[in-house]
Amino acid sequence: MSLNHCRLTGLLLASAAFITMTASFAMADDAYMTSAKDYIAKVTASAPPWSGPTTGPKDVGHKLVVYVATDERNGGVKGVSDGAAEAAKVMGWTYRTLDGQGSVSGRATAMSQAIALKPDGIILGSVDAAEQAPLIEQAVQQGVKIVAWHSGPKPGKLDNSPIFTNITTDPLDVAKASALYAVVDSGGKANVVLFTDSIYSIATAKTNAEAAVLKGCAGCSILAIEDTPLGDVSNRMPQLTTSLLSKFGTKWTYSIGVNDLYYDFIAPSLQAAGIAGDGYPRNISAGDGSKSAFERIRDKQYQIGTVADPLTLQGWQSIDEMNRAFAGQPPSGFVNPVHLFTAANIDDDGGKNGLFEPANGYRDAYKKIWGK
Repeated sequence: MSLNHCRLTGLLLASAAFITMTASFAMADDAYMTSAKDYIAKVTASAPPWSGPTTGPKDVGHKLVVYVATDERNGGVKGVSDGAAEAAKVMGWTYRTLDGQGSVSGRATAMSQAIALKPDGIILGSVDAAEQAPLIEQAVQQGVKIVAWHSGPKPGKLDNSPIFTNITTDPLDVAKASALYAVVDSGGKANVVLFTDSIYSIATAKTNAEAAVLKGCAGCSILAIEDTPLGDVSNRMPQLTTSLLSKFGTKWTYSIGVNDLYYDFIAPSLQAAGIAGDGYPRNISAGDGSKSAFERIRDKQYQIGTVADPLTLQGWQSIDEMNRAFAGQPPSGFVNPVHLFTAANIDDDGGKNGLFEPANGYRDAYKKIWGK
């Protein structure tokens, strides 16, 4: 066999191996995209019927409940507070709110003020359980029941915390939905900047899960992970957006933030760069579903999706869980299914009113439990 023949045979074998490998990768990528599309179809479908509790304790009588908000400028935090206030009124309870104003010291002050009121219960509105652990422990030692919303990286009981229960849509499912939407919308070619706030364990959990999903997409890449405090986005986002545009240019095609709040302040810099509202980068939020986010998605202005929490519903749930704590019963264990809003379904499930408001009769379900 001649040397040239050997070389030709080697090249043919190598070529065949390359084609086989490429076909294998293509099949794997096709399977990934098919799975991603199926998942997005599932989480954008209309919200299911009520799957929450149907039994529980009756109203235990008058109580004082204080809602400690991490930052009332955050639409998600405010939405849950409004829902809890509505439910507390049905109960006949006294309900007060205190604002942590977006800083660690502000949240500590608000917690101290709440404890000083000698309430029966405290609801944490996205106040991180680890950050405020000493004051949470102090409140519990004084007999105060504590229910949380978005205060930890998972729903239900939090590790090493006396909090009765943490209410949230599963953050890992929220992250999966937001990241897979970028994958599907881009045809498997998303170049993504992730916005997070490491002060909050729930934000870190979401961002890690988003990154894991994107790494499973062969044609996608993570350009940067920007750790930017939610309490200071109004000051930081304009300059940060300009810097990212300067660094990545048109390569930056998608953003995923752990909260809609990032996109409240991204538009001016994108507009200054000549980027249209429906242009790139396309922005997706892994929570919470604020009114401004719904408006942006509907108007196709610098946001294409939000994985919204049913804020009013979760406010009602916080009162129900508090009543269970007062009655000495266990938490309900209810976790609302994940739901992604896009321009295609923005007017469904209450979205036309600027909130995720599932038409599943949750108010009547809770009133029936409470005997109201």
